[in-house]
Amino acid sequence: MEHIIEIEHLCKSFGDIKAVQDLSFIVKRGELFAFLGVNGAGKSTTISMLCGQLKKDSGNILVCGENVERNFEKISRKIGVVFQNSVLDVPLSVRDNLRSRASLYGIKGKAFEKRLNELAQLLDFSDLLNRPLNKLSGGQKRRIDIARAILHKPEILILDEPTTGLDPQTRNLLWDVINNLRKEKQMTVFLTTHYMEETADADYIVILDSGKIAAKGTPLSLKNEYAGDYITLYGIDESSVKQLGMPYESIRDAFRISVPNTEKATELILSHPYLFKDYEIIKGKMDDVFLAVTGKKLVGGAEK
Repeated sequence: MEHIIEIEHLCKSFGDIKAVQDLSFIVKRGELFAFLGVNGAGKSTTISMLCGQLKKDSGNILVCGENVERNFEKISRKIGVVFQNSVLDVPLSVRDNLRSRASLYGIKGKAFEKRLNELAQLLDFSDLLNRPLNKLSGGQKRRIDIARAILHKPEILILDEPTTGLDPQTRNLLWDVINNLRKEKQMTVFLTTHYMEETADADYIVILDSGKIAAKGTPLSLKNEYAGDYITLYGIDESSVKQLGMPYESIRDAFRISVPNTEKATELILSHPYLFKDYEIIKGKMDDVFLAVTGKKLVGGAEK
């Protein structure tokens, strides 16, 4: 699979603060790539360099095989960005916001109207076209932010905390649209998020801590390395659970046992089959991975 983003030994400091320290990773075409870290970990600084808004101190950034600093004009047409904070013009209508953006890419007249209608159908905002941005809800504005980012049919969509503060219905709509673009257009999605469940379907994850890569891998490999499994046992008494010799907790009508991995769970089942009449095994979550790797929890945009 083609490497669409290549970052090698990237560094950036602001005075004494080393915001990004020797980052190296690749993103493959069509991937959902998750870039995780608490506020101040270096995510936004990296994205700003990737988008040509900030100069690096050292290292290399290649997008679609092109050097970002030398060929940014060419690269900018291949990237769409949904920033954490909306960059839309609040007094203007939805139509005028998108017309202004489209003109930067030479999309005008009938071509613009055709693309506008496609996006309005895709993101369900046909009834909002003539409404000024300051009359829209947060979820409605986010849909327009996405439309703005994909107007020119970019190869890479960068999503910086795209669903923070949105209601579940709007979050689901946005993810349906994004997943369809990946499937139908082979669009690559570069995601930062504080919602760990949004990383479950990622193809690859990089976790940053204080400007450095703390861990990287597929969701499964990270869970296997940093998070154990949980066995929930039903219809059993506590004295029987103690026979397993593993840490456990009582939960409502069951007991949840912590095991380091699936191999250990299998071993327990084979050695104590009479205890496993009614049970389920659940892998650890990305929240567990993040906590194990960084010692911090990622909750609603804050470090805890």
